[in-house]
Amino acid sequence: MTIDRIRKVVQAEPFQPFILSLADGRRFLVRSPGFIFITPEASRTIIVAESGEDYSIIDLLMVTSIDVGNGRKCRSNGKAPRH
Repeated sequence: MTIDRIRKVVQAEPFQPFILSLADGRRFLVRSPGFIFITPEASRTIIVAESGEDYSIIDLLMVTSIDVGNGRKCRSNGKAPRH
């Protein structure tokens, strides 16, 4: 997954919650733009806030898909799945 694809989903208007799925099976719900931190110079890592003060630092090479609120998926190859 590229940082540009993540930024595009985060900056979408209106924002839609999405789930990041990782190659190891973990999934992270991003409820609002405040739940994800991307540094201005980021190229491979993002930080996703979880409950309380918990957070995860995620290597974008581990992200296999983004499931957007309405069910659309953005796969790591940038193509939406066929329905």
